[in-house]
Amino acid sequence: MIIINILGLALIALIIWWFWLYKPRQTQVQEQPLTIEVKDGVYTPAAIQVAAHQTVTLNFLRKDHSPCSEMLLIPSLGVSEQLALDKVTSVTLSDLAPGEYAFHCQMQMYRGTLTVV
Repeated sequence: MIIINILGLALIALIIWWFWLYKPRQTQVQEQPLTIEVKDGVYTPAAIQVAAHQTVTLNFLRKDHSPCSEMLLIPSLGVSEQLALDKVTSVTLSDLAPGEYAFHCQMQMYRGTLTVV
């Protein structure tokens, strides 16, 4: 009985860490364009850092057949793009102000962050 309770608590802690506490390591854009792979329920890389007031091109390569993965939304920038399966979709963003911009699919199952410094 004690082992079951310990395993249950460990599972609860893992779920809390994964959904609310985990922060992926940031990828700094040094070379343009940066390719972001959409596969297995995640964007890779999911945390991207770019310089402010620069034009940046993000190439999204969708490899996931899930219907949720076909839309890319960056609500605060007014970006809505349909991602073709097994093809690269380029999104060019220019003159970004410093801040943090979330990008995700329409159901927010795939999530990422664009940090502008």
